Amino acid sequence: MRPSKRAADEMRKVTLERGVVRYAEGSCMVTFGETKVLCAATVEEKGPPWLRGTGKGWVTAEYSMLPRATHERTRREVTSGKPSGRTQEIQRLIGRSLRAVVDLTAIGERQIVVDCDVLQADGGTRTASITGAWVALHDALKWMEGRGLLKGTNPLKDHVAAISCGIVAGNPVIDLDYVEDSGAQTDANFVITGSGGIVEVQGTAEGAPFSEEELLALLKLAKGGVAKLVTLQKAAVA
Repeated sequence: MRPSKRAADEMRKVTLERGVVRYAEGSCMVTFGETKVLCAATVEEKGPPWLRGTGKGWVTAEYSMLPRATHERTRREVTSGKPSGRTQEIQRLIGRSLRAVVDLTAIGERQIVVDCDVLQADGGTRTASITGAWVALHDALKWMEGRGLLKGTNPLKDHVAAISCGIVAGNPVIDLDYVEDSGAQTDANFVITGSGGIVEVQGTAEGAPFSEEELLALLKLAKGGVAKLVTLQKAAVA
């Protein structure tokens, strides 16, 4: 039995609330159990310098955690002058995940920045961020469409969402909370599109190496979980 009393393939309660930030072109408050992330998308008229003259735009992300999102206060990274390696890795992951389902030519030479701010962390902050960021991005693109800023077809080609899976007490389980994540023998994150395409897999053995069979078991759990998340995304933006 898991500490949360959930079944091996049972996710925490997930909610997606749109339009929570008044000034952002798109926004979403996403919760995975006790993990809460605020995602806000901003449309910038100027794209990155390296894309100037190409006709293509860019989608990127920034990620941060409030000081008391964790059990003990975490020092604000702004006081150290630069983001940590973990922060840089996560925000690049979010950006890659979103770009995988966007036609960058259709948005023109603009940039969309999705800010993901963790209000409360109980495991799975990066996967929650990706799932909520898609909703914020969807609404930002709708905002652009309403103002005639898009070129031709809808630039959003598919859904994308993410979920954590791991080996805990010898068993494959989905959607690890902090207690499970801190004691897992294997920890993995899966980013998958609505059509089932794999965008990224991050897997780490914390002790003994995991087998191919265990990896496939985790992938099976992840695909089922992402399918449920995509259903929630569709309901949220309907």
